[in-house]
Amino acid sequence: MTKQSLSVRDAIIQRRSIKAFNGKKVAEEDLLAILEDATWAPNHGMRNPWRFIVAGGERYENVLPVIREVAIPNWKQLDEETLEKQMRKFTTVGGVVFVIVPEDVRQKERLEDYGAASALIQNAQLLAWDQGIGSCWKTPPFLDNPTFRERLGVQPGERIMSMLQFGYYDVEPKVKERKPFDELVTLFE
Repeated sequence: MTKQSLSVRDAIIQRRSIKAFNGKKVAEEDLLAILEDATWAPNHGMRNPWRFIVAGGERYENVLPVIREVAIPNWKQLDEETLEKQMRKFTTVGGVVFVIVPEDVRQKERLEDYGAASALIQNAQLLAWDQGIGSCWKTPPFLDNPTFRERLGVQPGERIMSMLQFGYYDVEPKVKERKPFDELVTLFE
């Protein structure tokens, strides 16, 4: 019996950011399929203002030394247990996608591109959730580190907008309380 897909509404309401992955790798082909579908996000002028650096499956192991080098600058001085503890938020992830956007000098286009890439990221998270794959949109400070950018091949005029982590999980996070909807809406008079 095949799994039935979630409705769009159910996917939006049920999706959660996963922060405790179980270490099982996400196949690179699954990440690529998710991204291919996610690129149907609306984007002004069909500029497709994104590119991706993907590390899934066993290839994810190749990105860990780069993350360790820039995320934990003093890693060489740490004992193995402390280093392992600090790296745990990366080592249990099953795959990662770095979303790269152009930094257009025109403010309007830059905002449109950022909005489009945000929609793409939400699409990817919803598509992954529908397949039982968790995700978390991360923006750690090391994304702007010149060494990290260079190691990933990020060019001048580009920005790493997201380190989108994917993986499998054993425990679904609880729903956090949200602001009541009626506090968010003002009806135009």
